[in-house]
Amino acid sequence: MSFFIIATLLLSINFCLGDVSHIGLESEYQDKTTTIPPPPVPYSFNYKAGRYPGHVDRFRSESGDGAGVVHGTYSYIDPKFKIRTVDYTADKNGFHPILKNFEDVQAQPQDSEAVRLEKEKHYRLYEKIANRNANPPGLNENLPRETVSVARAKNRHFELFNKIAAEHEAIAHQREAERLAFEATSVPNNVEAINYY
Repeated sequence: MSFFIIATLLLSINFCLGDVSHIGLESEYQDKTTTIPPPPVPYSFNYKAGRYPGHVDRFRSESGDGAGVVHGTYSYIDPKFKIRTVDYTADKNGFHPILKNFEDVQAQPQDSEAVRLEKEKHYRLYEKIANRNANPPGLNENLPRETVSVARAKNRHFELFNKIAAEHEAIAHQREAERLAFEATSVPNNVEAINYY
């Protein structure tokens, strides 16, 4: 009995240590094939529908050549009981509808007499306010004025700013001179750069 247990144990260890390097390489063992695209499949459909049996209030018809060009039409009855129809073509250049019986929807609404009068009143009031605010009286009188203490503080600030800027410039010149002196007295490092990849 112990022989069978040892044999089973050794076989299971052997399976665990087996060569599995071929598992992810199916492409080496398979032939590569390419599938050519099928020929274009044209289609066509149409339907009529209504909100209750025996009543048709919309219609659609469409056909495609299978190569990307689609022609179609649809019609419906709008809430004003007008039949609206759209003929369309869709191709690689976009969607191109032709609207029929949409003239009343596409027309821009006209202002009534009351709206026209209110617009004129609004424009007159706008012009009056704009002209009044274009050059308000006493604008320069309301600007803040600089007092003597503010002028002194501003001058002191500019003096300190210029002093600090001059100090920073002197430090920059000193560091540049130190760098040039260091480079002049240093031995250049000729170690070639090694690129590790």
